[in-house]
Amino acid sequence: MNRHAFSRALSLVVALAAVGSASASEGNYPTRPITLVVGYAAGGATDIAARIAAKALSEQLGQTVLVENKAGANSNIGAEQVYRAKPDGYTIYVGSIANTINQTLYPDLSYKFNQAFEPVGLLATVPNILVVNPKLPINSVQEYIDYARKNPGKLTCASSGTGSSIHLSCEMFKLQTKTDILHVPYKGSGPAVTDLLGGQVDSMFDNMPSALPHVQGGKLRALGVTSPERAPFSPDTPTLDERGVKDFAVQSWFGLVAPKGTPAPVVQRLNKALNAMLASDEIKQSFQKSGFVMPPLPNTPATFQTWINEETAKWADVVTSANIKVQ
Repeated sequence: MNRHAFSRALSLVVALAAVGSASASEGNYPTRPITLVVGYAAGGATDIAARIAAKALSEQLGQTVLVENKAGANSNIGAEQVYRAKPDGYTIYVGSIANTINQTLYPDLSYKFNQAFEPVGLLATVPNILVVNPKLPINSVQEYIDYARKNPGKLTCASSGTGSSIHLSCEMFKLQTKTDILHVPYKGSGPAVTDLLGGQVDSMFDNMPSALPHVQGGKLRALGVTSPERAPFSPDTPTLDERGVKDFAVQSWFGLVAPKGTPAPVVQRLNKALNAMLASDEIKQSFQKSGFVMPPLPNTPATFQTWINEETAKWADVVTSANIKVQ
């Protein structure tokens, strides 16, 4: 065998060995701890969902699943970190509705969320709920609309920040009802709710787990939920669609995505573990206690990709129509 032929044969052996090694690695996945990256600080809804999932996924996968908080830029810093991570299944991002909003809200991002990741599956959804300070003479969604039309620019709607699902719920409501409501952004849901309770602002499309205790305590008045169906943990609260704002649907959501190029067998292994976790009674109880709703079935990478694409298109329309800019 001449030198060139030997070199070609050696290269082929090395390539085949690499393929075989990769296949064996994927088949044995996971062999070491996995990190779930959350784009927010500890304590928020995304972090809570991630920590519930991490514990259960550890049991399903037989490896430790850690949560790493990488807060900043409305979750963009965490997403960027995972976008640039090695696509081997050991660094996973806990994506949310914010990422599909950010794709239009932040035009200078180095990636497009709906194209730059491998979808694993939906983790949970959270309805928002329209609540008002009970001192206002508003007891229904229609009265809220009438009040806004009689007082253009005076009715205030608080949010946890520009571009959040809480903010975009209000903007979509304004577009669909043709009302002029003043958006008041805060640095987080906590300060916004505090001022709503104190009467400094009038209303809020808050995440249901945050607002519901105040509704149950009589400190806030609930007018309707933003999800397509009533929330299972608050069945007496009607949807906005039921109250005349037709086809109004906003759900905060959380899901797992991996860096682009993560091998399909690894993605399928993660999806299988995710769905096995979601089927357990323990997780169902934990989610209900925390105000999370189980994702619809079938919960596959393909259905989650469709979900992400639809959310991206919907929020692009709202951000553009409402001319929302990052402050």
